[in-house]
Amino acid sequence: MALTLPSAKLGLPPEARKRKRRLDRLDGSLATLAGVTTTRPPRPRVRIEEATLADIPGIVAVRVNAAEDLTARFGGGHWSGHATEKGVAWDMRQGKVLVARRGRAIVATLKIATRKPWAIDVSWFAPCKKPWYLTNMAVDPAHQGKGIGKRSVLEAARLVRTWGGDAVRLDAYDAVEGAGAGPFYEKCGFTEVGRATYRVTPLIYYELRLTNSGKRAADNA
Repeated sequence: MALTLPSAKLGLPPEARKRKRRLDRLDGSLATLAGVTTTRPPRPRVRIEEATLADIPGIVAVRVNAAEDLTARFGGGHWSGHATEKGVAWDMRQGKVLVARRGRAIVATLKIATRKPWAIDVSWFAPCKKPWYLTNMAVDPAHQGKGIGKRSVLEAARLVRTWGGDAVRLDAYDAVEGAGAGPFYEKCGFTEVGRATYRVTPLIYYELRLTNSGKRAADNA
C-alpha cells in the first residue's frame, strides 16, 4: 500500500528554502539599487539676472545656437545672422542685458534699453513718456518649450516698471509660421500695434503697456 505524505512535506528541503529566501532578498536589494541609480537628479532652478562681462561668450553661444536652429528649420533669413562678442559688449553699454541661468549655464538672453532701435517706427505706437525696447531675445534650442523665454520677458517687463517705464516695445519678423516670434510675444501679454517694412524686412510691432500696478493699460480700462 502506497504511503501518501501531506502536501506541506513535498516542498524544498530546509537548506534549499533558506538559500531561496537569501536570493529573494538579494534580488529585492538589487532592484532597489537599480531604481536609485537610474533616477535623474533634479534640474537646477532657473535664475534671471543682469549679465556681466564674463557672460559675453555664453550669450553669444545662445544667440548663435538659436539662429542656426531657425536656419535649419526655416532656411536662411534675417534671423540667420550670428552674434559677436563685440556686439554683445555694445549691447551692455547701451542698455541692460539679462540672462537666464540654469545652474551655471546661460540658457536664454535678451536686451532692454531706452534707445529706440532703427527698425521701429514710433508712429505706430501710442504716445508714452518712458518706453523701453526689447531686442535680441533668444533661448537656447535645447531649453525651448519650457517657459524660460516667457519668464525672461516678464522679468524684463517687471524691471522696466520698477525703473519707471511706461511700456515695453519690440518688433518681430513677419515671416513664415514659426520663424517669427509674434505668437510667443502675444502669449507674454503683448499687443500687435502695426506692421511695416524696414529695409525690405517685413516686421510686426508689439507693445506691452505698463501702469504703476504692472498691468496693461487695456486691463484698467
